[in-house]
Amino acid sequence: MMLHLVKLCVGADSIRDLEEWIAERLAEKRRKRQRPEHIHRTRMKPTRKDELLDGGSLYWVIRGEIACRQKLLDIRPFTDREGVKRCGLVLEPKVVPVRPRPSRPFQGWRYLAAKEAPPDLKRGAKGVAKLPEKLRRELRELGLL
Repeated sequence: MMLHLVKLCVGADSIRDLEEWIAERLAEKRRKRQRPEHIHRTRMKPTRKDELLDGGSLYWVIRGEIACRQKLLDIRPFTDREGVKRCGLVLEPKVVPVRPRPSRPFQGWRYLAAKEAPPDLKRGAKGVAKLPEKLRRELRELGLL
């Protein structure tokens, strides 16, 4: 059964910020002749790996809302230079906007059942996905989306 993760996107104020950060990291890896894959490092390793890799995604919370997702491609545990066990979440670089949903702050990541995950924005409302993110957020705050 498919399962997702949800995590705060620290340092990004918008989906565009996240996309630009990913593009910069991938370009840097290409310049260094490294494999151009997007890996998010986290301290804790998810124990439900098989369910997460059965089509699961990492849903990002940006400015208090679940705003977008990236498909999970792999989960790679490793030990850092200080001997601390960590985990690399290998993500598809493509960021998919979802129907925004409020989320309170939390530490680390949380599991998100597939039935509780917000739908992709393109599936939810015609034309809304083409609106600028800032306008979508304002319309949602006004209760118009």
